[in-house]
Amino acid sequence: QVQLVESGGGLVQAGGSLRLSCAASGGGFSTYAMGWFRQTPGKEREFVAVISWSGTSTMYQDSVKGRFTISRDNRKNTVYLQMNSLKPEDTAVYYCAARKHGVAVPRGDVFDYWGQGTQVTVSS
Repeated sequence: QVQLVESGGGLVQAGGSLRLSCAASGGGFSTYAMGWFRQTPGKEREFVAVISWSGTSTMYQDSVKGRFTISRDNRKNTVYLQMNSLKPEDTAVYYCAARKHGVAVPRGDVFDYWGQGTQVTVSS
């Protein structure tokens, strides 16, 4: 069973930066695609970014392209989300997810494991 633990969330002013981390345990990390999703109250969870098992393929939601970067370190079993030029509309709970198939797909329903989430709040 894979366990995912997110960290790095917090309160930041608009225009600032945060780096989220997601540490995986339970084995298999280097073969899994990994993703970041986010959710705000009353809204459905939405895709933010995904990365393939090798790190060679990434995909982003249009609203975060050029501002967010997903990366991974398979030696550390960790995936990251670097968030720059943050906007108030980026405020959400951010979730890390793992997909046993290593191909990056921008859909939450194909992911098998989820973390508990970390809150990101961007003030205007």
